[in-house]
Amino acid sequence: MNDNDAVLLISHGSSLPYAENTFKEICTKFKKKSGLSTEVGYMKVSDPTIAQAINILKENSPKRIFALPVFLSPGIHTNIDIPTILGLDPLETDPRCPDGNYPEDHYLYGLEEVEFDGEIKLLKPIGPNDDLLEIINKRIETSLEGSKISNDAKTAILLVSHGSRLKYNKEFISTLHEKFSKDSSYVSDFGFMELVEPNIPQSINKLTSENEIERLIVVPVFIAPGVHTNNDIPVILGLKEDNGHSQSHDHDHHDHHHDLTKIEFDGEVLYPEPIGADDILIQILEKKVNSYL
Repeated sequence: MNDNDAVLLISHGSSLPYAENTFKEICTKFKKKSGLSTEVGYMKVSDPTIAQAINILKENSPKRIFALPVFLSPGIHTNIDIPTILGLDPLETDPRCPDGNYPEDHYLYGLEEVEFDGEIKLLKPIGPNDDLLEIINKRIETSLEGSKISNDAKTAILLVSHGSRLKYNKEFISTLHEKFSKDSSYVSDFGFMELVEPNIPQSINKLTSENEIERLIVVPVFIAPGVHTNNDIPVILGLKEDNGHSQSHDHDHHDHHHDLTKIEFDGEVLYPEPIGADDILIQILEKKVNSYL
């Protein structure tokens, strides 16, 4: 174990237990594999907060802390919120509040001060890492094991991402899909849950209108399960009834399920689990930290 270095795995945080359970498992696996002192800190909603997690790490007197956002793509959270919470300079100007003076009801107002005498090294999020393709292929294989139609049924893949008004999320999923499509025999596309097009119904209708498809596997490219993966996306896909438990994450507008284009596909729809604490994800995180050791 390298006692001079510690790792802070940063998550968004959720009011539901799914994400917290997943990140506890990610942290346990990462700590065991890397041998580094490691804690999870949540940006908001959940505990421990980022500042609280750093205080826990300080008990082992590290000289350097690697702050690793366990996010798939860059965005406001990784480029502005997390650096600000850590007491570092944001990577870009906040379009929500360009002068940096946040109102009292904003989660960046009156932040708990991070106290650490050593170096805090903020790493980049995961990005369209080639190893993610292995996880996606695993999810596809697992889905096919539960299929109720013929093994040779014509199958298509849809990669689903959250969506963002900023460019980063679209760049991430489009690049990841490009890599996936080069090595896959399946016809495929990508779509967004909200905020940006193509949305899920649009992408499905495009796939099914341009190809003969009997089976569709919709892969949620999300780290942890939560309201979006357990409710919002299944409702959009028609796999469950809308229970009114959609979550907003402080966005000004979300696509409402009843406003979305109707999905014109009556074949089999398979919907696997998100990435979770997959061993491959742990390897991805370890490689990112090791590149700085």
